[in-house]
Amino acid sequence: MDNLPEAIVQYILSTMSNAKDVASCTCVSRRFKDSMPYIKSLYFPRSIFDNLKDGHTPDCIIFQILSSISHLQELVVYCPFTSTGLTSWLSLVGPTLKNLELRMDNLADQNADSLSKLECIQTARSLESLRLWGVLMVRTPNWDVFQKLKNLEIVGAKLEDSALTEALKATPNLTNLVLLGCEGLRTVWIELLQLETCKLDFYGLGSCSLTLSAPKIENLEVQGCSWIRVRETTFLKNLTIANNAGRVYMVDFGNKLMALESLSIRGVQWSWDAISKMLQFANEVKHLYMKVEFTGDFEALLPFPEIDFVDFFKSHPKLKTFDIHGAMFAALCQKNSLKNVDSSFVIPYLEEVVITVRSPLNAEQKMSTLESLVKFGKNLKKMKIRILRMKSGHSSADDFFEEICRFRYMNQKLISIE
Repeated sequence: MDNLPEAIVQYILSTMSNAKDVASCTCVSRRFKDSMPYIKSLYFPRSIFDNLKDGHTPDCIIFQILSSISHLQELVVYCPFTSTGLTSWLSLVGPTLKNLELRMDNLADQNADSLSKLECIQTARSLESLRLWGVLMVRTPNWDVFQKLKNLEIVGAKLEDSALTEALKATPNLTNLVLLGCEGLRTVWIELLQLETCKLDFYGLGSCSLTLSAPKIENLEVQGCSWIRVRETTFLKNLTIANNAGRVYMVDFGNKLMALESLSIRGVQWSWDAISKMLQFANEVKHLYMKVEFTGDFEALLPFPEIDFVDFFKSHPKLKTFDIHGAMFAALCQKNSLKNVDSSFVIPYLEEVVITVRSPLNAEQKMSTLESLVKFGKNLKKMKIRILRMKSGHSSADDFFEEICRFRYMNQKLISIE
């Protein structure tokens, strides 16, 4: 051990991050213990201090370990801690810290310590990435501006509208924002001029309103909003909108989404105005996923209106993959949907289709639509037909399934059935 070069010893320690492993290494030799200042990353698991004795506390032990490190860049703490402990740690490593991840466990707290934990973070002003779990933010934390912060992730949180808005003002240079499992929000306003990737998941009734101002946004995922307004979308490439608990009434993306390559829309009920606008905005899209069960503006759940097969694919000429569920497929299979099909019509770039069928109704029109996709999709390489919860007791279900199997037999290399 004594013959190892100093650089090798430091390299060995630099590859370790689990605090238990690091503490064990200090018992190996004096050289290992003397190399502690060179550790760059530390991780404290949830259960690391479950069996503490002799009056020791996680706050004190973590402080002792951090006090021997001179240039820590990443700190991850999942074990319980207090605001006092966090303050003492960040006073030691805050100036060099780039990545900080904390399990706050504040959702059940209503005392001042929950806010104090958030406010302690301002000591680490050089942070580039901040991840927080179990956050209570009903008042605005007293944060200075984090000029270097590029990534902010909050998972599992109770938030107030104004507190979130003001907190984000302290992070003006974010390029990645993730808010998952957040409840308590009603009207969300986000203005981040450098933002490129944004993932928002709002828990509750699905009735949130979102206004996003991010001229550099490239990737956007939104779950749980009924009203969505994103006016600057020049660089938007990937868009996902879902609402599993409520309805989507309005989407406003200003102009056509010229850079959009992938669009996914999901939910139980969307207003038809929102669906049709979304499809108009995304006429240059290459990958389209649609799983919306019903339309209708109010309580009544309505089927999709008829969609002309030819007009739809002419309006989306660059479509390469198309994944559609029951309602949208049924809308393409109405009596007059194929009336404009002629021999010159082609679907030029379509390569893969996934179709979920839930009902044997209008079986003849559905088979005609499937055949048309194969016939006019000149570059079609794969079609997957999913039979989902179709009631076999229905009088026409067996006949319809036989037709699908026969269709697959005629196109074995192209079609599969699930």
